[in-house]
Amino acid sequence: MATPLTAAKLLAALRAEGCTVREVRSWRTHNRNGVGAWGPVYGVMNHHTATGSGADVVDLIYDGRSDLPGPLATGCITKDGVVHLVGNGRANHAGGGDGNVLAAVRDESYGDRPPATHQHEGSAGAVDGNTHFYGFECENLGTGKDPWPLVQYVAMVKANAAICRAHGWSRKSAIGHLEWSDWKPDPRGFDMKDFRGDLADCLALPAGHWEKEDPMPLYVNLGIDAPFALRPGGDWDAIEFTAEWADEPGGHANDGSVFVRGPARFTGELSLRVSGLPTGHALQIRQSEVDSTGAYVTDHPIGELIGTSGDTFGKLPLTGRIGSGRQMRIRLKSFETTPVRITSAVLKVLVWKES
Repeated sequence: MATPLTAAKLLAALRAEGCTVREVRSWRTHNRNGVGAWGPVYGVMNHHTATGSGADVVDLIYDGRSDLPGPLATGCITKDGVVHLVGNGRANHAGGGDGNVLAAVRDESYGDRPPATHQHEGSAGAVDGNTHFYGFECENLGTGKDPWPLVQYVAMVKANAAICRAHGWSRKSAIGHLEWSDWKPDPRGFDMKDFRGDLADCLALPAGHWEKEDPMPLYVNLGIDAPFALRPGGDWDAIEFTAEWADEPGGHANDGSVFVRGPARFTGELSLRVSGLPTGHALQIRQSEVDSTGAYVTDHPIGELIGTSGDTFGKLPLTGRIGSGRQMRIRLKSFETTPVRITSAVLKVLVWKES
């Protein structure tokens, strides 16, 4: 049984862990203790806010909504890595959950993951998680595609570590909302098993010494070994990369038009040489995502290459993130009635594979 940290001890623990902390308004006395118990505490629960860039996310977590009074967490961790303390005590973040999960977290008795939950929205007899968990709402759209900046992710690990270290808990006292209630999806975009692995590494070091390194990127260098003609009249054609000089992540395997497979982040460029494109006319270029069956599911913004006298040369920047089960291709569109030929296409990208 653990007694909740005082506001002073919570703040000291976060700062000792190396967190950048902002104290928001009257957070030290801002809580929901008047409507329910606060403690004993058994762990830390992590969430995504599901808010866009236009939302004043910190004030939202402090004040709450018309249907759910604030605070909505102990802290709000924004994309810049700042831990905004918005509450001290009971907060409306966890809701009802599974008693088996609570016992497994309390006893730190599970393996890689807590037991499967069986508490659906509106379940009778659900355990009140607001009594037993600190909560961090972490700024993210929650789509699975919105990236988690490294500075934010590091702050999340350190904030969890600060509380776990203060109570003498291991990594198994940190869970995601989706592990508490099976009708909740958050946090989406990373795996809580991997998060707990980083948390264990952090707790193994003295407070304030852990920093997660961005993994080394993998190099991809593809091209074409012979010119090819685009279909006239405005149809999209995927580039078939028939020359492979480097493909460290293996995303090009089994489908010559694919240059990266998710989940991954990537950045680089495509260099083109085009013949037959009239001066001032446009060739359109875009990245397109396909699913595991090869069906197109998402098109990225269109870029244009404008024809010049003689052959036309141009470069398309490639950058983005692709989710699990998705593959990325590059497609071209010519509006000419006569053939436009791609005489050279060279792709160079760095890929960071994600879990």
